[in-house]
Amino acid sequence: MSGRDPFCQPRRIRRGAALTLVFTSVLVAGAATGALPQGEGKSAPDEARSAAAPLARHADVARAAEEAMADGKSPVEAARRAVSRSGDRWAAVYSRGEYEEFEDALDGRYTGVGLWAGSERDGRVEVTKVRAGSPAAGAGIRPGDLLRSVDGEKTDGRPVTEVVSLLRGDATDAPAGTTVRLGLERDGRTWTETLRRTRLSTDSVTVRELPGALTLIDVDTFTKNSGGQVRDAVRRAPRGAGIVLDLRGNSGGLVTEAVTAASAFLDAGLVATYDVEGEQRALHAEPGGDTTRPLVALVDGGTMSAAELLTGALQDRGRALVVGSRTFGKGSVQMPARLPDGSVAELTVGHYRTPSGRAVDGRGITPDLETDEGALQRAESVLRGLANHP
Repeated sequence: MSGRDPFCQPRRIRRGAALTLVFTSVLVAGAATGALPQGEGKSAPDEARSAAAPLARHADVARAAEEAMADGKSPVEAARRAVSRSGDRWAAVYSRGEYEEFEDALDGRYTGVGLWAGSERDGRVEVTKVRAGSPAAGAGIRPGDLLRSVDGEKTDGRPVTEVVSLLRGDATDAPAGTTVRLGLERDGRTWTETLRRTRLSTDSVTVRELPGALTLIDVDTFTKNSGGQVRDAVRRAPRGAGIVLDLRGNSGGLVTEAVTAASAFLDAGLVATYDVEGEQRALHAEPGGDTTRPLVALVDGGTMSAAELLTGALQDRGRALVVGSRTFGKGSVQMPARLPDGSVAELTVGHYRTPSGRAVDGRGITPDLETDEGALQRAESVLRGLANHP
């Protein structure tokens, strides 16, 4: 449930991840932070640290958790304090349940009521979208309704991230089947709805036709099979049709899916390089992608991690014109480690670079054509120009 991106972090993930800064309207579950296949880690800042440093930090965090367990205290909270002291801005500690929730989100599943929401300038929280068939839709909640309270807690003036926590029942680790009471307002009329949280699936890729034989492929986040959906959308697009790949607000996700998406537009070759504790590795596109269609990638300050990796590959290899505003700048790799109580700590172990060797972390990607207003319209104009170019 979010303004653009239907994901938020697993419970309390925001303590360690800078996605907090861009997930201003997320009311679902499980934002991804650039996950690579298990054993390879996820998308990490601080190139100056030695290869041994991440291993030492993992040991410190594990030791803090173990000592807390021995003292009858919370190992998760102890691990979080250790992570906080480490200065690793992308690190996060998850309880066992939170990490399972996170993995579910990457598989395209989440627990929620089917609301997207955003903050108004006056501090009020407005429903921006309602998922068809969801508990919220069944209750008759509509876009434009104001969300005034959650379980009696006022929402006015609160960051949407806090509203997310209330909706999901983070304080009690509320599972699917539990209820949440929403205070709503529409055209001056106020009322209360009690909804039951349920398990929902996400549609992270949407495709629609634009005027002038253009196809828009909007990727909210890279969950399981989203790369394949991008590839299928490209194959189904009318012959010769220009494509707008909309990555605005895309928080990242599974790097393998971003590479599959890159393979839809590239004929093999390098997508990115990255390192894990000093060991250099590379990601390559599969052969056979469509290299002839005019392509524009739309980005903004909410484009991050795996979405930046994809953008950098398409830009460096001259495959797409990038339009919009500078991306977020998260080019980091986190590696998960299981703690003694079954919780998981994810700490920074490396960083990735674009095919030309550009570092993304802390810098972002600068579009070829910078624009804040009417970015989609500019993209359409550019595509039509490319289509008419001899």
